[in-house]
Amino acid sequence: MRDEELTAAIDAVRERVRARYPETVAGINTPDLLPLLHARDMAEAKVAAIGTVNPRPPGFKNNLIQKFKKTVARALNWHVREQVEFNRAVMACVQATLETLTETNRALSAVAALAANHRSQEFEDLRAHWHQWRTSFEERRSASEIHLLRSLSELQSAFQLRVTLLEQSFRDLLGRHEASFRSLSEKHHDDFQLELDRRTDEIQKRLWDDLANIQVEYERTIHRELKAVRQRAAAQPGGFHPQEGPRSRDAAQASIAIDWLRFADQFRGSEERIRSEQHRYTRRFQGARSVLDIGCGRGEFLEAARDAGIPARGIDSSAECVALCRGKNLEAEQADLFLYLNAQPDASLAGVYCSQVVEHLEPARLPDFINLLGRKAEPGALVAMETPNPECLAIFATHFYIDPTHTRPVPPVLLRFYLEEAGFGQVEIERLSPAVESIPALAEIPQNLRETLFGGLDYAIFARKL
Repeated sequence: MRDEELTAAIDAVRERVRARYPETVAGINTPDLLPLLHARDMAEAKVAAIGTVNPRPPGFKNNLIQKFKKTVARALNWHVREQVEFNRAVMACVQATLETLTETNRALSAVAALAANHRSQEFEDLRAHWHQWRTSFEERRSASEIHLLRSLSELQSAFQLRVTLLEQSFRDLLGRHEASFRSLSEKHHDDFQLELDRRTDEIQKRLWDDLANIQVEYERTIHRELKAVRQRAAAQPGGFHPQEGPRSRDAAQASIAIDWLRFADQFRGSEERIRSEQHRYTRRFQGARSVLDIGCGRGEFLEAARDAGIPARGIDSSAECVALCRGKNLEAEQADLFLYLNAQPDASLAGVYCSQVVEHLEPARLPDFINLLGRKAEPGALVAMETPNPECLAIFATHFYIDPTHTRPVPPVLLRFYLEEAGFGQVEIERLSPAVESIPALAEIPQNLRETLFGGLDYAIFARKL
């Protein structure tokens, strides 16, 4: 209701009450509060309707507009919440007024009954002062009504202004995006899918970045813990103490202050992967009385031989590697390969395995090593060696020079020549680890050229003592 309508309703109620119940001297008549109750009910209906959205006929466009209106109504809930609370407080005040007037009617009825039965002096005094009291009450009531109407008018004006501003903002927004609203139904799914894909990519990128950071921190922690464990194991009483004496490559490693076990993990591969590739060698050593692993490293071949039921022992120049092998209950000792082989009886070795060692030897010492194997191996003994393949040009650009202790690669034909000169026969060469698997760009090179210049990164050579 507008302010004028509300004021007119109150005035009409007042005049009707005064006309129906005129002032009398003989008795007191109670006023009729029903019109005021009707006015209160109409006001409560208006309060309940605040924040609702008028219904519209069904249809896609109307449903879209209705949904938008509901969204705006929910968005404005915080703005009209105080107005709604005030309206409810006003209605509570009106309800309290009605209850007070009802009690007044009851009191007046009681007073009228008392006046009809008892014409006492106190009642005459009450009647004498009633006009004065009524005048004062009407003045206070009029002042309260004026204050209430003024407050309602100010609040209504402020609310109407805010609604007008919001409606104007909405019309401006609707005008600027009218073209977008026309195609909203077609673009909604595509925009949602694009946003979903973008958010998914962002989440995956953050996840992989977090995993990479966690992996780096994990590797650093594990490296520090393992290094500390190895140092404590070496320092324990009765623990492993390296032997003194000449060594083949540990002098070069000792001059480079790095963690060689972590170096092997990062650049050669994990122990699990290397151990899984040893089946090509254990298959050939089946039935051997014993096998000597020269340069046993972390013990991958010794573990594979133990799993295959082949007796094997290893030597290595690194004290850390030997301690690691012994921690796995493998037979290993620290020794220089030349001193160890010289100490063995001639024709006493039933099998020799040597992986990633010959490229560490000085070129002048390699023939001595092969000849020493020829003297110490028994007839029929199998010798298996693995080393980087210099026939593959990619080995020089990727793997070979990563290890600072490498001297020079050994071509397979040269190693075959050394073995044959030392009394070995039935020489077989097997190329390993095709370069195209680690360098996919090589797949664009013609196959013949790729196999000739970019074949296996490593090769294995097998020979038997004649």
